[in-house]
Amino acid sequence: MNMVLEVDAIHTYYGKSHILDGVSLKVGEGELVALLGRNGAGKTTTMRSIMGLTPPRQGHIRLFGEDMTGASPYRMASMGVGYVPEGRKIFGHLSVHENLLVARETKGPWTIDAVYKLFPRLHERRTSKGGRLSGGEQEMLAIARALLLNPKLLILDEPSQGLAPIIVQEVMRTVGRMKQEGISVLLVEQNAFLALKLADRAYVLGEGEIVYDGPAAELSADKERMEQLAGVAHAA
Repeated sequence: MNMVLEVDAIHTYYGKSHILDGVSLKVGEGELVALLGRNGAGKTTTMRSIMGLTPPRQGHIRLFGEDMTGASPYRMASMGVGYVPEGRKIFGHLSVHENLLVARETKGPWTIDAVYKLFPRLHERRTSKGGRLSGGEQEMLAIARALLLNPKLLILDEPSQGLAPIIVQEVMRTVGRMKQEGISVLLVEQNAFLALKLADRAYVLGEGEIVYDGPAAELSADKERMEQLAGVAHAA
């Protein structure tokens, strides 16, 4: 399998605080990989390190075999990485349609018309300000904006955070469709049970280190390990 993303033993700091201690992970072509862990384990820092927002001080990040360690977010995007950060980061003062126009649309199947078809609710609310959208609608808008890059790799940081259960299911169905469309996906998620239903492989972060690396189905089937490693309950 060709590797889209390879994170090799990265160490990332905030000031003197050592947050990531030798984290390694891989995402293959067409794979959906879940990155799980408790709050404060380092999941968002891992995403920020990959995207160049908080560059690692040691280790390497390779994208399609090219060393991209410390590359800017713009450079990562230009290489085909779509990033939906925690908290969505949409423009609240712009309309839905204006938010989509801001995105750097690239050649490919994902156009504004295509994302409106994927998310009919966004089309209905295309003249509404981003700040007036519900949390679920903002998440849809953030994903739609990333898709306009026609990414080869889509990185999603906590897409279900703060959403009602019925909206979480809709967002996760969309994530599953991205895999079906052939997009490689790195999914950071606290709802481990839902993430593992979609994922091919999974990693679990604990205190800045990878403490599980293996098939998603294997982790999902081991409820004791799920509770121990990911800090989740049996009910999802």
